Amino acid sequence: MTIKSGAISLCALRSGQEGTVLPIKESDGTGHRLCELGLTPGTHIRMLRRAPLGGPVLIKVRGYRLAIRHGYAASVLVKPQ
Repeated sequence: MTIKSGAISLCALRSGQEGTVLPIKESDGTGHRLCELGLTPGTHIRMLRRAPLGGPVLIKVRGYRLAIRHGYAASVLVKPQ
């Protein structure tokens, strides 16, 4: 996966930090599922909190709270704001 300039993974955001989702490129269906959950390119998100020890992350996307696995969050690239 090519990392764009200034892009970081979703799980690297700090609590309260915001960003914009970049295109997701996953071939195993994970990317499609994340898009169904609202993580489409250009979507504004906010990191609410991260569970310790690689647990799920809680984000706010499209007006609702979404908890996703740390591994999935690591595959989503965002441009921090």
